[in-house]
Formats: sequence, C-alpha cells, structure tokens
Amino acid sequence: MTLEIIKPGLATSVQDLGRPGYFHLGIPEGGAMDRLALRAANLLVGNDEGAAGLEAVFMGPEIKFGPEIGAGMSVAVTGADIPMMLDGDPRETWTAFTVKPGQVLSFGFLKAGARMYIAVSGGIATEPALGSRSTYPIGALGGFKGRAVAAGDVIPVGTGAVVAEGRSVPLALRRRPGTPAVLRVLTGLYWHRLTEKSQKAFFDDAWVVAPEADRMGYRFRGGTPMEFVDRPQPFGAGSDPSNIVDGCYSYGSIQVPGGLEPIVLHRDAVSGGGYFTLGAVISADMDLIGQLQPNTPVTFKRVEMDEALAARAARKAMLADIRQALA
Repeated sequence: MTLEIIKPGLATSVQDLGRPGYFHLGIPEGGAMDRLALRAANLLVGNDEGAAGLEAVFMGPEIKFGPEIGAGMSVAVTGADIPMMLDGDPRETWTAFTVKPGQVLSFGFLKAGARMYIAVSGGIATEPALGSRSTYPIGALGGFKGRAVAAGDVIPVGTGAVVAEGRSVPLALRRRPGTPAVLRVLTGLYWHRLTEKSQKAFFDDAWVVAPEADRMGYRFRGGTPMEFVDRPQPFGAGSDPSNIVDGCYSYGSIQVPGGLEPIVLHRDAVSGGGYFTLGAVISADMDLIGQLQPNTPVTFKRVEMDEALAARAARKAMLADIRQALA
C-alpha cells in the first residue's frame, strides 16, 4: 500500500518515537517533536503508538491514496489546529476517518500550533535505520531516502485494519500551549555562572519565539542580556564568558550563546559543545515547544525536581486517559 505526495507542504518528514541509544555517538534520539500528538494519532487508527507517521510543519501536504488500499484505510491527523479536506469535503482533526483508493487529503491555512501528525492504519513502512524510521536529515538517516518528503514521492504503508470512523480524542485531552506558553525549567550544572540579577531576570522576563525554530532547537528573544560571574576562563573555553570547556547537552538543554538569546535544544540537536547551559526544560513540556509558532510569547518558570516528576506523571496519566477513551 502507498501514499503519493502531490505537494509536500513546507517541511514534511517521516517520524516515529525516535532512535534512543546513540547519543554518545553524536546521533540524537530524533522522532516526533510532539510525541503525545503522534501517539494519539496512532491510537486513533489502531496502530502501535510508536508507528511511523508524517510530521508536517506550518503547512500541510497534499496526499493521494494509492489503489492498493483496497477497501480503504483509516487516517487521523492530530497536533496543530488546521482545516483538513478529503476530496474537498471537510474532515475533523483528532478524529479517525476512512479513505478510499484515489482520494486526496489536503489542508487549509494553519489556525494554531505548528506541527500536525498524519497517521495511517498500518503505519508508514519506509526502511528503518538504527531501529527507527524517523528522519534525521543531517545524517541522511531514516525517513524517505534520508530526507523530507518531496512532490512525486510514493511512500510505502504497512498493512492495518480499518477502524470505526468517528473515533475521537476528547477535547480535554488535546494538550496545547497556553498564551503565553509556560515552559518549566530545572536549573543545571552551569546555573552558578550567571549573576543573581540575571538568574532572576531569566524567569521574570517576557520572551518570544524567534524565527530560528526548528527540529534542532528553538531560539527565544526579547529578554535582558545575561551577565556572568567573573572568572578566569579555563584553558580551551575561549574568551566569551558564555563559553565552557566542551560539555554534554541533555535533551531540552537551554544554551545561551553570548548570554543573549536562549536556545532550547530539541529532537535533532547535537549532543555536546562549548556553550554553557543554564538548565533544561522539563520533559513534560517539550511537546509544547514543538507546537510554538515564531513570535509566540513565552515565560520560563523555575521548578524543582519533585514538581518535574509530578508533571511527568500527569503527562503519563493524560496518555493513559487517551488510551482509555479510545479502547
């Protein structure tokens, strides 16, 4: 079974839940920027939660369903709020619907959010690389020929059963960022490098998402430039006070080159480097970053480990509620 890409949209790629276990080799985990949305899309069409789907950014693709799908195929789109049509007839997001051979799925203009997830029954069946179908374009790994999809690509799909049309994720379980978006942060190993004034300003200031926002990281601007505690720079760290001797970066790390604009490292980010990191966005909020558009207002909120663990538990509970709603 296949999908034909008529129009690829702005940046559409194959993504699953990523390829953990290779970060020490410089290969990021990758996978969907909004993991909860991908899991929900897969649950809607009867797939394993980790099945590969399409992640589209800001603009939806146009997809024609191949003649091999026979009696039909189940499709669901989650994530961003965007109008969607099947042969020109409106369809609801976060809801399963059935497509027939030759039908065309298309999208209107984005209303809210940034990334949509398109799941089909059977899942995308491109060749895995290092245990994942996720696209990592810098390393030409996974996806469709190691890249984002392009017009004319014919994407293979696995075999799956057609589910009941109209299965839907309840509105209360469709998690989206607020306005402003609040990103909770655990301070880290290099927090002490900032002056107390700059530590306070980071959490007090109003930030906005910069145009430089992609799968490697999201940059934020609008806050006060940071000041560093004076110290002799260690050998190998360079002259800028924001430099350190190379260190490891965790998923969600917040680096601030030159002390000017924080960058939250996301799914395809590098594993280490020579910029200090003031901490990390907690795992429960990383999905929200994947749904932020440029110029979205953001505030950072300091939390402690017990709050971060409680947030992670709440996110797991929400996923369990989605599973229960679709059981």
